[in-house]
Amino acid sequence: MLRRSLVLVAALAAALALVPFAAAALAHVRVEGKTVTIFGSNDPTVVAATPLDALEAAARAGEFYVHVTSSSFGNYVDQIGFYPGAGDAGWVFKVNGVSPPVGADQVQLKDGDTVEWYWAAFGPSGGPPTLVLKRTAPGCYAATGQDDQGVQKVPSGLVYHVDGRMISAPAGHICFKSAHGLVWAAAPGAVRSNRLP
Repeated sequence: MLRRSLVLVAALAAALALVPFAAAALAHVRVEGKTVTIFGSNDPTVVAATPLDALEAAARAGEFYVHVTSSSFGNYVDQIGFYPGAGDAGWVFKVNGVSPPVGADQVQLKDGDTVEWYWAAFGPSGGPPTLVLKRTAPGCYAATGQDDQGVQKVPSGLVYHVDGRMISAPAGHICFKSAHGLVWAAAPGAVRSNRLP
């Protein structure tokens, strides 16, 4: 009996050695809701192995609701915060501006990756562009929209929000000569940008 137990333990240890363990990474995460930013407007970092892990870490830190459903196609996020997915709208993610062709529990994150979860209504051409804001010089910013493949272009109707004002920026860039608060960008049909000081 002891020998049989030792053989089973050895077989179990060998099987576990073959299972790949996902290494955790230090990744940036942001969750953009249907109407407001839910978490991470300035892309804080979390320790996570996958985009799903990053979302769950953000939910713990921000104390917001996340529901994951298992299906024959794998796990998927069917609700974040107040809004469940329905019909052609729901919760999707990008890693470094690109929508991966696999589930959120199948992408291995690397240190420095940026994970964005957002509410999307899908049409014939896919989901909405996600806006990305970058600082180009002290007091200067540029915003672009990224499609599902990460291709960038300035969307029409782009505006910057700063200190309670909205400033139109058709070319996508803006500079401020005086001190200001957090800056973020929006455009019709696009997901809000991150926020920068």
